[in-house]
Amino acid sequence: MYETLTFRAKEADQEIKSDAGKWRITLVPPQIIFDIAEVREYGVKKYKDPENWKRVEKARYVNALFRHLFVWLTSPYSSDRESGISHLKHAACNMAFLCELQAREEKELERLEEEITA
Repeated sequence: MYETLTFRAKEADQEIKSDAGKWRITLVPPQIIFDIAEVREYGVKKYKDPENWKRVEKARYVNALFRHLFVWLTSPYSSDRESGISHLKHAACNMAFLCELQAREEKELERLEEEITA
């Protein structure tokens, strides 16, 4: 379904670009990106707004995550009735939303703490 890209830097290039301490995004299995994109495409067609997920309460994503995960655990090859997409892919998308929303909240809390201590 996808090809893994391998990047090799020449020794001389390492003097120009320092990646020390940076994440190697190439360690992330690409399939999860494709899976989340598939669910997102479905969601954009359904809700007509690619940004609407940002206005949903985290609790709704937690509930959706567990619903899809539990169905997948009992029936690993089943698909969501409405979308026809695997429950595991829906679970991955819900987890991605939760991770993003959590990171935004943490960033806002840090900003508020800095504002209070300034």
